[in-house]
Amino acid sequence: MKHLTTPISDKDLSTLKVGDQITISGTMYTGRDAALPQLVELIQKDEVPFDLNGTAIMHTAFSQAGIAPTTSNKEEIESTIPALSEAGVKVHIGKGMLSDKTIQSLNENNSIFVITPPVAALLTNKVLEKKCVLFENEGMEAMFRLKVEKIPGIVAVQDGKII
Repeated sequence: MKHLTTPISDKDLSTLKVGDQITISGTMYTGRDAALPQLVELIQKDEVPFDLNGTAIMHTAFSQAGIAPTTSNKEEIESTIPALSEAGVKVHIGKGMLSDKTIQSLNENNSIFVITPPVAALLTNKVLEKKCVLFENEGMEAMFRLKVEKIPGIVAVQDGKII
């Protein structure tokens, strides 16, 4: 098991290979269908109110029931991965397969895609703090900043290779 702590550097990612089991600690963000396209718009306007460099984003909503990854290859989510990677996001956490184009974008921006088991109780137990940081009007699909400890996952895409 390899452990990553945000902010995550290119050097941190250079030690990983497809199939590695990892944990992620530190600050990460959540977003899915409603929030991620809006975040890309803020990136394009240079109006993101926090630093994305070295961060991790989990493709999820956050409700009282907890967190669990949603399908990352939904158009509203997958279409944001290239822009988010270019803006400094190093780890995208979700489930499902990504297109060849998205895999190429991850490779070009030295970012990775990590799958994590859809087990809400396990993941929610790893959240130490949460705060809504953007798009509060979207309810549970708003963007949250989380302080997490040892979120588990498996590297599914890295250096253009897939699991």
